[in-house]
Amino acid sequence: MPTPDHLHLAVALDGAGWHPAAWREPRARPDELLTARYWADLVALAESGLLDFVTLEDALALQSTDANAPDDRTDLVRGRLDAVLVASRVAPLTRHIGLVPTVTVTHTEPFHISKAVATLDHISGGRGGWRAQIARPLEAPHFGRREIAPFPAPGPGGRLAPPEEYERAAADAFGETEDFVEAVRRLWDSWEDDAEIRDAATERFVDRDRLHYVDFAGRWFSVRGPSIVPRPPQGQPLVTVLAHAAAPRRLGARSADVVYVTPRDGEDARAAVADVRAEQEAAGRGGETVHVFGDLDVTLAATAAEAEDRRAALDARAGGAPASDAQVFTGTAVELADLLLALRDGGLTGFRLRPAVLPDDLAAITGALVPELQRRGVFRTAYEADTLRGLLGLGRPANRYAAAR
Repeated sequence: MPTPDHLHLAVALDGAGWHPAAWREPRARPDELLTARYWADLVALAESGLLDFVTLEDALALQSTDANAPDDRTDLVRGRLDAVLVASRVAPLTRHIGLVPTVTVTHTEPFHISKAVATLDHISGGRGGWRAQIARPLEAPHFGRREIAPFPAPGPGGRLAPPEEYERAAADAFGETEDFVEAVRRLWDSWEDDAEIRDAATERFVDRDRLHYVDFAGRWFSVRGPSIVPRPPQGQPLVTVLAHAAAPRRLGARSADVVYVTPRDGEDARAAVADVRAEQEAAGRGGETVHVFGDLDVTLAATAAEAEDRRAALDARAGGAPASDAQVFTGTAVELADLLLALRDGGLTGFRLRPAVLPDDLAAITGALVPELQRRGVFRTAYEADTLRGLLGLGRPANRYAAAR
């Protein structure tokens, strides 16, 4: 089991890196972004640093700097592979690290996602999860079923502002996502752990009494079940949510195992954690472990001056500093370790770092930041569990239908 004093650490992988100019860096591999080997190499590098998990970005429209419409830019990475399929391809090539692809819930169905993530969990031997993401307005025309209210323009520094406008625009979407996650979780439980008998002598492959209709009926979905995939190895694969404001924090507190927040300083971190904990209590989950991770964009180098030079060169290539919803850190691994520990005092239990350039900043995380955290006694020196829930100190949940039966 993980030591309580240890930080949890994840990295968010997206294209050639989170900085829009990353694909033009010398060590970038833009011609390999649509290959399995590229993603396998990145995840292997993350695993070499003993990280808890990686997340893989995804969406249902081409990347755009505008959430409401295509930007028609041709100087930035456009196009990507399906994140769940990439994670499933990489899973057999790794042994310990968790794999958490992003899934857009707005135009998909809970049954599809439940079986896809359950399959990932089976293939990875219990290291699967997903990040539930609402659709952006520019994705709606690909499906033609409904319109999505425009998102408000980002404020200074890429901050979603004002938050109340963002929440009004997406209020229904967060409620829909809560229903979606609940339906998915019930489908994962629709097979009891011992439902598969596989007894040739009695000609019984499954025990039908241990397969259950979930009969979920919410405002947005009606799902009968059971799933077509037996219960995942973890029982319930990891559910994660990115939360910039009160409404998504409420969603995360009610539905997720990990909530990513985007604090700008220690006070901001404390406020975000307090918000999640209050909503967790209100939802009756006060006795459960819900991790709150801080998201940071990171550009690293051996010295602070080198890191500043790197970031300035990237910004110049991009035509200016890009907006970010998270704090942008530029500096050394030692300075980043100082910042992480300072933010942890606000109640954060871990961090999801967004490398500006791949593989450069990922290599700096695994090769410089991790050893620095280990030197300070706040990060593992070996993997201590076989499942992603185990790495995060989360127990394997009981099957709700088995308990009821």
